Amino acid sequence: MEKKRRYYEYGEFLREQFSFKVQKISINAGFTCPNRDGAKGWGGCTYCNNQTFSPEYCHTEKSVTEQMEEGVRFFSRKYPDMRYLAYFQAYTNTYDRLDALIRKYEEALAYPGVEGLIVGTRPDCMPEDLLDYFAELSRRKFVMIEYGLESTQDQTLVRINRGHTHEESESAIRRTAAKGIYTGAHLILGLPGESREDILRHADVLSRLPITTLKLHQLQLIRNTRMAKEFEEDPSDFHLYTADEYIELVIDFIERLNPSIVVERFVSQSPKELLIAPDWGLKNFEFTAKVTKRIEERDTRQGRLFQV
Repeated sequence: MEKKRRYYEYGEFLREQFSFKVQKISINAGFTCPNRDGAKGWGGCTYCNNQTFSPEYCHTEKSVTEQMEEGVRFFSRKYPDMRYLAYFQAYTNTYDRLDALIRKYEEALAYPGVEGLIVGTRPDCMPEDLLDYFAELSRRKFVMIEYGLESTQDQTLVRINRGHTHEESESAIRRTAAKGIYTGAHLILGLPGESREDILRHADVLSRLPITTLKLHQLQLIRNTRMAKEFEEDPSDFHLYTADEYIELVIDFIERLNPSIVVERFVSQSPKELLIAPDWGLKNFEFTAKVTKRIEERDTRQGRLFQV
């Protein structure tokens, strides 16, 4: 008898797309962000220290090809037949002139074994001509555009200095999905000022949007960020979840989430030397195993409380 699926895992989604193993190779292509260069604001989002998500091989002095080469070398030792997705991850990867952007994407696609692109960006940085390029590309390669939403509440977006509204997030997601492009979203659970019910309401809002994948992660206080300074000055508006509390929160969250949305991850793991709190001492796969076990214990599933 086939085991009942408790939630729509990212690995399952990839198996539906490819008949072979694929691995993301993270690329730092040297982009900046309109929230750092003055176009929208200065200093970036209050929680952001970009060092937290750039692998060691991702340095801007290296070309896209060099970063692909080093990433492939790392993964191919264990899986010689692996194929790859070029993941433009650091900062805002659609924030440049169209010709400069396409040149970098095509450089990554030209590397042997690359089957497609994943491009991380902001919802206010997706011009129509670039969407047209991605739409044409998606007819011959795998393409996913991953939008950092972080919250669906405008007051939170203002507080964390995101520089865009939720209306802009919804617009970008709908425009992208309408062109037949896989569309990902990213959300931080536990931002200051948001109650538990506020967090769970994000699931209801996102469930109404044409999202392919969703990345969740816990709020982490990172050294040398404005949010860390805010917490130090007044921690009363923050709730830093314990691992067990957060496990219950994400299960409650996915119970309300549209079951057609792929849950790519539940947590993020920042470098220990940068992390202030919470420090759970768990790797991502260990945390996921705990979530999976607890879902079984609760005998629940993604979408149990979802209403069309």
